[in-house]
Amino acid sequence: MPLTALVPLLPLLAGAFAVPQYLPQLLRVRRLGAAAGVSWSWAALAAVNNLAWAVYFVWSGVPSGLVAVLSCALVAGLLTHALTRLGGGVDPRVVAGVAAWVVVMALAGLLGGRLGLGAAMNVALIVQVAPSVVTAWRSRDVSGISVGTWLLVMGELTCFGLFGLATGDRTLLLLGVVGDAAGLLMLARVAWERVRQERPTAHPVTAPVPVTAGIPG
Repeated sequence: MPLTALVPLLPLLAGAFAVPQYLPQLLRVRRLGAAAGVSWSWAALAAVNNLAWAVYFVWSGVPSGLVAVLSCALVAGLLTHALTRLGGGVDPRVVAGVAAWVVVMALAGLLGGRLGLGAAMNVALIVQVAPSVVTAWRSRDVSGISVGTWLLVMGELTCFGLFGLATGDRTLLLLGVVGDAAGLLMLARVAWERVRQERPTAHPVTAPVPVTAGIPG
């Protein structure tokens, strides 16, 4: 089978990575009852951006990509809800930022059609993953981050990146490059924390107490 025959299968393979993608993170947050190192903005923007990708795929005539992005949008929405409950609410400024991004993408699609939405999607993933990477590297505790979710993210976006490379779709190619870079940064942060915790703790050296010979009475 020539390699070109495998290209149409890449969006389906991406879907296989995407369907369970956010489940490990959702289950981890619920199990721990905490979200240390996990960004609310990342989850909310993931839900929003994946809905936008669904529109982009319809306009691009790639319906095979819908399974991946709609699955991500659904579970990312559930994760956003869980993080909201755990955090006892969300900073209104953060919510306003997400809402502003929704308006930007809507206007890009309405005014520019597929090309306009594609231009917005060129920066969508950067907008999405930046809060997650920044939160992870600023947090002292990253126990809430799911390695499984980020491995699945990288699997999905690698497939879309290869599909973009093969079909000349620069938007999808950039999606793969940025997504894999973000995934590597997240995995590096978790690995660094594990190494730091396993590093032996230095104990202070105490000077020996001199033994004084007793004087017989």
